[in-house]
Amino acid sequence: MESGGADRLPTAGAPTGAPAGSGTRRRSLLVAGVVGLVLVLDQLTKALAVWGLSDGPISVLGDTVELRLARNPGGAFGRFQGMTPLLALAAVVVTVILVRAVRRTTDPWFVAGLTLVLAGALGNLVDRLVRSPGFLRGHVVDFVSIGWWPVFNIADVAITTGAAILVVRSLLAPADG
Repeated sequence: MESGGADRLPTAGAPTGAPAGSGTRRRSLLVAGVVGLVLVLDQLTKALAVWGLSDGPISVLGDTVELRLARNPGGAFGRFQGMTPLLALAAVVVTVILVRAVRRTTDPWFVAGLTLVLAGALGNLVDRLVRSPGFLRGHVVDFVSIGWWPVFNIADVAITTGAAILVVRSLLAPADG
């Protein structure tokens, strides 16, 4: 086949006459931008929480909503305490799987959901890699406390929102065939 472009298939979302990969490149840039934005917001708010909440919690709405510094050596909801290195390695594997899934998915809702889960996973992975007590043992910084719900952070919000999008889209997706 000649490499003049005639052998390329159009990419979903690419404008007519645009090179086949332009839609894929735009989507990749958008995904990278969202992941980067969530990652920066997550790490910035965690740094602010460590700096500003070390003297105690700040009440936002009585006892119902507080900014409270917590360091989580376990997984979601404080599960798997003492397994931080295993959780960090699992997060690396999940990140690779999510990147591959985002690249292969064409449904915009699945792309959005997977992108948010990826961004949140990376945000918490950074904590596992660089925070105290050390590499692959770092504790995730949580700081938002709402009622009886476990303390959480921006990365957790991204993961939860992304997972909700994936579940809803899966339930509403038309059946193949």
